[in-house]
Amino acid sequence: MAKEQLEVLNALDTAKTQWYHFTAIIIAGMGFFTDAYDLFCISLVTKLLGRIYYHVDGAAKPGTLPPNVSAAVNGVAFCGTLSGQIFFGWLGDKMGRKKVYGMTLMIMVICSIGSGLSFSHDPKAVIATLCFFRFWLGFGIGGDYPLSATIMSEYANKKTRGAFIAAVFAMQGFGILAGGLFAMFAAFIFEAKFKAPAYEVDPIGSTVPQADYLWRIILIVGAFPAALTYYWRLKMPETARYTALVANNVSQAAADMSKVMQVDIESEPARVQQPTVSFGLFSKEFLRRHGLHLLGTTSTWFLLDIAFYSQNLFQKDIFSAIGWIPNAKTMNAIGEVYKIARAQTLIALCSTVPGYWFTVAFIDRMGRFKIQLMGFFFMTVFMFALAIPYDYWSDKDHVIGFVILYALTFFFANFGPNATTFVVPAEIFPARLRSTCHGVSAAAGKLGAIVGAFGFLYLAQPQDKTKAEAGFPAGIGVKNSLIVLGVVNLLGMLFTFFVPESKGKSLEEMSGEGNEESN
Repeated sequence: MAKEQLEVLNALDTAKTQWYHFTAIIIAGMGFFTDAYDLFCISLVTKLLGRIYYHVDGAAKPGTLPPNVSAAVNGVAFCGTLSGQIFFGWLGDKMGRKKVYGMTLMIMVICSIGSGLSFSHDPKAVIATLCFFRFWLGFGIGGDYPLSATIMSEYANKKTRGAFIAAVFAMQGFGILAGGLFAMFAAFIFEAKFKAPAYEVDPIGSTVPQADYLWRIILIVGAFPAALTYYWRLKMPETARYTALVANNVSQAAADMSKVMQVDIESEPARVQQPTVSFGLFSKEFLRRHGLHLLGTTSTWFLLDIAFYSQNLFQKDIFSAIGWIPNAKTMNAIGEVYKIARAQTLIALCSTVPGYWFTVAFIDRMGRFKIQLMGFFFMTVFMFALAIPYDYWSDKDHVIGFVILYALTFFFANFGPNATTFVVPAEIFPARLRSTCHGVSAAAGKLGAIVGAFGFLYLAQPQDKTKAEAGFPAGIGVKNSLIVLGVVNLLGMLFTFFVPESKGKSLEEMSGEGNEESN
């Protein structure tokens, strides 16, 4: 078996980096660009939704989404993503990467447009419509995780595979950046066209009727980058590793790769016999060979996303303290969108985007294990550095130091486990289970994101219930929440030791597929 497949797989492993590799990065990466835009742009418009649909006459502050509505609007896409990661991960191994790849993108296009539409101006109808489409948007986004990672890993050569997969994931940073920039641009145009006073001057007039179009436009624009790459996804051939190792058609694999890559692969006879060993995901053989690996990839991604998605706990406090976001009542509705978008853009530009690309630059030099361990280590250090002297950082005179530490936690999340947890599951599992295992690992991450984004939203409330936000019970406070997150990062370091190093090794060497016949 190994000898028959050696030619086409070796040709892929040793192929020089060429234009098709970069084309694949762009085609796969635009999906992640869209993913990030769609997932993070909702945080830019939730304040606006509160002002438009939950205004209370005579209230001292602008309207805000009730806790249950806020949790639904922000969290429903995560639930959809988790479901999509498992379903499309499994489907990618059953039907092939190519057949499923365009499907996920089309779901994203349709649901991005649907997210900006509603059937009335009644708050319940608008929120219900928004949640419905954002769930299915998340479902499509979820499929992009295992498929993009698997396709890129199976196209890449051994030498630069980590950088190529990380580059696809790094497009998330540009998606976050684009979301902030577009929201700023749209809000600037709207504010120039539709002048409005601050809320404290005129509560009703501060939210112009046209503001209802602004949030819709921001959400709908997420459909365009996905639509632009739909055709090219359909034109991509099936990966040679799936065709050779799962579909058992070596000659077709060789023909497909010869068309798109500058590699000379000898034609080989089609193979009809099934692999000698074909263990499933729930078999004892999988548990023996890859059980600890799957534990490592799922646990580290779960723990990472708890910390990563809970960082919005103190984001609003930082932005308010340094003047990036003034008090809500001193702004009109559209001006508030502009200020929030500006803050997100600055964070993305200064720490999120550079962190991703540091991983791209160093992952094939340092290796996945070292980068992940280093990232979790520094996230732990900076989280405790924020938590233990939290009262010191709460003083406005020390806020700049707080911002620097906050930015560094983001930087080392992205130049660390946020990238490596995406890369490694696409490299260490057998071809017939690769997409499924990546989907399971990613779904564990999204479960962590749900815990981080919403569990800690309640947990971080002040211990004195009278000081908690409206509708929230008492929690353990921000300081104690940050200490818990430091412990979470420390656990991430420990579970990293279950994850093998895949730098410079072929996918078959990591998965043990080349040795199956002899076992």
